[in-house]
Amino acid sequence: MNVNLSPSRGSSLKPESQNVWALKQVLQTIDADSCPASYNFHLHTVNSDGRSQSEKVMAQAIAIGLKGFAITDHHSTKGYEQAQIWLDNWKSNHPDSNVTAPTLWTGAEINAELLNNDVHILAYAFDPQHPSLKPYLRGDRGTEGSDDYAAAKVIKAIQEAGGLAVLAHPCRYRSAADKLIPEAARLGIDGVETYYAYNNPNPWKPSPKQTILVKELAETYGLLGTCGTDSHGLSLLIRI
Repeated sequence: MNVNLSPSRGSSLKPESQNVWALKQVLQTIDADSCPASYNFHLHTVNSDGRSQSEKVMAQAIAIGLKGFAITDHHSTKGYEQAQIWLDNWKSNHPDSNVTAPTLWTGAEINAELLNNDVHILAYAFDPQHPSLKPYLRGDRGTEGSDDYAAAKVIKAIQEAGGLAVLAHPCRYRSAADKLIPEAARLGIDGVETYYAYNNPNPWKPSPKQTILVKELAETYGLLGTCGTDSHGLSLLIRI
């Protein structure tokens, strides 16, 4: 996989939540066993279509022992912002704790059009105040039907804000993953959600057939791989 892992200039000056170099390092280690006990890069709160409060998500992440994760509410960073405040307070109140707090990266899930499919693009480690993302972080699909809805525009906006763009659950769309992933790669996407449970099992487990396909395509096109439960319920360990 030809992924640039060199830290960018000024990366050390960014907050931990926007450290894209550190995130790339983590994503190089992701495998089928990483989620949901160690990492989780796809989950939702009440700030979009989830059922859990951001504070509950944070408390659960620490209880599980997550090393790193991202809250990816649809077209919103409110969940992340609330969680970051909670995390900062927790660190201040537990300076001598033996428990290591997880890394919380900025995140969002943005709708886009790719090969006439309505797809979801996950954004990570971006600057939520960057003007390029303003049209996409208004809490709704306000760009639908406009040029800004094109996947190429969404990918560019995320990257201009310093983040990584990842195609979510690539085997869940009308067009096949072996059509969508090459096109997304051509447009400059950074990664794909390799480990995803398409049939919502409990306990969570990535779907074997789809995982093999997506992993092979990611390696072919030099893309990073992520994992996530896509939690919409009260538990981070399953989807619903």
